[in-house]
Amino acid sequence: MEKAKDFYVGFLGFSVDSEHYFAENTPAYLQVSRAGLTLHLSEHHGDACPGSTIFVWMTGIEEFHREITTKGYKYLRPGIEKTFYNSKCVEVIDPFGNRIRFNENILPESDKA
Repeated sequence: MEKAKDFYVGFLGFSVDSEHYFAENTPAYLQVSRAGLTLHLSEHHGDACPGSTIFVWMTGIEEFHREITTKGYKYLRPGIEKTFYNSKCVEVIDPFGNRIRFNENILPESDKA
């Protein structure tokens, strides 16, 4: 759980909404959120498939990227990639092999103010 908190709270800037244990010495269930995005993190066997990918649409990806990279998280240095579906993407991989792809649409030049 400490690795998860270090990554999701310390690096990505989520807040812990709740943390639950059914009894002492049992797996944890954690809910974290940031800017309207809520994630449920579980240590329970069978709750999810390790190595999953989450796709998230967002705005302000350059600011988000700047925020997380200035933290100096020693296990990951994500970049901003342009995708084939016309977005900017910051992909992060948590300590358990799960990926989150934060994406922002790139507006055509005619739509920019």
